[in-house]
Amino acid sequence: MSVKEVERVIVTPAAEELIGKLKAEHGPVLFHQSGGCCDGSAPMCFPVSDFIVGSSDVKLGTIAGVPFYMSESQFEYWQNTQLIIDVVPGTGGMFSLEGPTGLRFLTRSRVFEDDETAWLQAHPVERVDA
Repeated sequence: MSVKEVERVIVTPAAEELIGKLKAEHGPVLFHQSGGCCDGSAPMCFPVSDFIVGSSDVKLGTIAGVPFYMSESQFEYWQNTQLIIDVVPGTGGMFSLEGPTGLRFLTRSRVFEDDETAWLQAHPVERVDA
């Protein structure tokens, strides 16, 4: 199998629709996969102006025109899986923009196949410069 490009993070149509609504309401936004703490491990959506991406973060890709980041240490754990950002009914993280919508973002995942892993090793994640 020939792999052309592998996305580390993708979005479901339902999540893409919600992201579009959040961008229309709040302007430019970004995602950061939380690593636990207050809101558990959840994809968090923030206005770009309200979140500072740190030098220990990596950019996994773009979903629905929005950058998606996580900490480098967390990426070491997730690097062999594709993240699939979805939405489900429920209360989201209290700091994430979707909180009041009655929906919450959820990260699903699947393990990359060998040929995808080989492609990804040749195309490392983008490190954030502080």
